[in-house]
Amino acid sequence: MQFSIKRSIICKDIDLQKYIVNENKIHYYIPEAGDVAVFKVVSIGKHKQIQSDSKRNVLILPGDYILAAFGTRYATSQFEGYLPSSCRMDFHILGAGGTIGIIESMHASLIEKGPSVLQIVGYVTDHNGQVVNTKKLTGPLSSFTGESAKRCRIMLSVGSSMDSGKTTTAAYLSRGLVLNGNRVSFIKLTGTVYSKDADLVYDCGAQYTIDFSAFGFPSTYLSSEQELLNLFESLMQKATAQEPDVVIIEIADGILQRETKLLLENKAFMSLVDHVVFSCGDSLSALSGVKVLKEMDIYPSALSGLFTASPLLIEEVKQNIAIPILTIEQLMSEEVNQHFEMPTLKSLANV
Repeated sequence: MQFSIKRSIICKDIDLQKYIVNENKIHYYIPEAGDVAVFKVVSIGKHKQIQSDSKRNVLILPGDYILAAFGTRYATSQFEGYLPSSCRMDFHILGAGGTIGIIESMHASLIEKGPSVLQIVGYVTDHNGQVVNTKKLTGPLSSFTGESAKRCRIMLSVGSSMDSGKTTTAAYLSRGLVLNGNRVSFIKLTGTVYSKDADLVYDCGAQYTIDFSAFGFPSTYLSSEQELLNLFESLMQKATAQEPDVVIIEIADGILQRETKLLLENKAFMSLVDHVVFSCGDSLSALSGVKVLKEMDIYPSALSGLFTASPLLIEEVKQNIAIPILTIEQLMSEEVNQHFEMPTLKSLANV
């Protein structure tokens, strides 16, 4: 190889000197989620960079080699992608954190660019020929019990859709809580690997942030319900080891997305949540989203998100629903502490 291998963040713990790049295995092995391989960049589309093991966004060019892992993706404003069902040579970058698969569909705005195309060079294997898998490197997940969640308040940030403002809400809510004397941990429970969201919340003051990639998940799309619950338990154990007063949990995408809906409809999971903050893009998504949540017996403590940038949209929502609305400025204010001293989601559900 003419160039050094650029290691994506999902492969940050993989030292290639300890393993073998098996070029023969590509002709008969069908990868699973988390399987690691070396790829050669063929052409550049949407992804011109990958996030490296140091969190730096690294430029990639045709002819470069990258270390990445197979996975899936569900992103309504970007890509839908899956694992291959048969052996093949060409693949696509699904996410800049190093998630690789096959594009099934994409947002219309990306059709002209298309995905960045890779060619597999070889699977990374141990000396017994077993493919290295990021999900297996960290050991088994803890079984879901909910015990860790009982040590602190749990606030859940969900949204009407991708890019509705969930992470921004979580970040500035974190800042407001910290400014009012709380220790805050943050968990991004579902999504596609990329550290930007957790980094933003950390920058806003959370003492500890972690996401699903800490347990080797290139993405959580198509994970089973039990796997999601076990992942939650495992992440909570790490987050609560920091002795926070509050843990803010973000679930990716919108409330109708598969994994988000599985969690919201799971009574055992939701019984651990004290408050839900629902982020929305506009007034109609706020009103219709609240109705969907109420059908799940979920009663948001506050609304926030992109629509709060517009005083007119705020007024439209206020005229039609009684749930408090928190702008970015209010999320960072003393009002946040007072607001979340209200009855919890659990008690409101029994009203």
